[in-house]
Amino acid sequence: MRNTQTPSLEHGETTDGAMACYNTFLLKTDNVEKKIIMWGFPRTRYTNCNGSSGASEQTEVVVNIGGVKQVLYGDVLTRFPETRLAGIVESSSAGSEDLSSLCDDYDPDSRELYFDRDPDAFKCIMELYYYGEIHMKRGICPICFMKEMEFWKIDPDYLDECCKSNLSDVENELAEIAEKVKTILVDRDGDPSGTGWQRIQTILWRLMEKPESSLPARTIAIASFFFILVSSVVMCVGTLPDVQIENAEGNLTEHPTLELIETLCIGWFTVEYVLRLISSPNKVKFVLSFMNIIDFMAIMPFFVVWTLTSLGTAMMELANVQQAVQALRIMRIARIFKLARHSSGLQTLTSALKSSFKELGLLLMYMGVGVFLFSALGYTMEQSHPDTLFTSIPQSFWWAVITMTTVGYGDVYPKTTLGRCNAAVSFLCGVIAIALPIHPIINNFVIFYNKQQVLETAAKHELELMALRTSDDHLMAGSRCSQGSAAGSEIWDRPLTSAHSEAHAPLGKTACAKGGMESAE
Repeated sequence: MRNTQTPSLEHGETTDGAMACYNTFLLKTDNVEKKIIMWGFPRTRYTNCNGSSGASEQTEVVVNIGGVKQVLYGDVLTRFPETRLAGIVESSSAGSEDLSSLCDDYDPDSRELYFDRDPDAFKCIMELYYYGEIHMKRGICPICFMKEMEFWKIDPDYLDECCKSNLSDVENELAEIAEKVKTILVDRDGDPSGTGWQRIQTILWRLMEKPESSLPARTIAIASFFFILVSSVVMCVGTLPDVQIENAEGNLTEHPTLELIETLCIGWFTVEYVLRLISSPNKVKFVLSFMNIIDFMAIMPFFVVWTLTSLGTAMMELANVQQAVQALRIMRIARIFKLARHSSGLQTLTSALKSSFKELGLLLMYMGVGVFLFSALGYTMEQSHPDTLFTSIPQSFWWAVITMTTVGYGDVYPKTTLGRCNAAVSFLCGVIAIALPIHPIINNFVIFYNKQQVLETAAKHELELMALRTSDDHLMAGSRCSQGSAAGSEIWDRPLTSAHSEAHAPLGKTACAKGGMESAE
């Protein structure tokens, strides 16, 4: 094969990295049946110091990375003297014992060094010596790649910024998985060092907050969901005139049966809230939680109305008190948000909206500017019509809002030609303003939903691996009676290792990292 050398920018050397990759491709396609693939880099020469035209050949290092044979040159590898490959070049003149300590195996006859590593990752590692930085190729697990860099003694600072960002995302994902696994283990097994009351508190907390922990906890969650639906239906049915009855003053009030059902539901919500508050490990965090504030708002109006009613008819005859009672009754609609506690989809939607504050702010800004602009234009253009419906710019805000959102109630509409043209432009701009931020919001929801699914799957898989290792430990303890069994069990004593890698990480981490990359793509 022909190598066309091109001059380099430093030390007068010549390199041919692009041609080397092309030769690798030809070797892989033309010699498919070969198990060992030659992947060579061009030989580099330096001129002598005395100016003669002769050249001294540099040290040649032959390495075999996971079955892929490669020829490297010392002047390239010594550019980073702190790495393992540079140490191999320095030790090449020494005995085979020094070289054997730097690789997995060494053939003194062919002077070939064998490494049980990932050849694809090694190609990325070699980019450091030719380009000064490393890029992780798509499809390589970032955690395993960091193990590869650690083996070759390469500092992580040589990674490109985009790869560092990807690695940071994967590390955060693994930290979330570890936290989720820890939470599941604590919920399942509890804290063995706790006192009697702490154990009772933990059991009660799991019973009220963790439906997946046991059958009674799942039953309580279903009952809570049922009471939420019943109370919401009762609140709606109680407003029907056919169901209401007249009191002594001739006013319509709720049916006594519906009031009894409402009281039972409020009783359940109150007991549930108090038990969760008592069993909570952090009372302040519990009280200030958004969902717990909704739970408190769902039960508070009932007791306030009951207190005002108990004070007598004189208090209830006050107009301000009656308005307050009506407002408190309306606050009962907050209990519908309790459904989010039992729905992972609603929780994901809430998280997506929290992360989309910037897009929502842009939407409100676009709508605000459009409403102000088109309402002012509409008011100005409709002043010439005697029966105009645009009496002021603030009154025109309502028309601009329903027009830009394409609702169009028809209670306010333009009557002049210019006004109608202004209305046409306003709803076209409204459609564009609403459509622009929608895609990022939907994308955030998909990302959060996929991440939640990956976390749950990875945590479940990690728990299965932990259970498998525990059973393997018991089997090893029983099989160590005989020497043969003990020798056979040495495989299980070592941590799980991926092929051609020293990534001694649980399988769940590798799977999670790959899943996170796939979802990010």
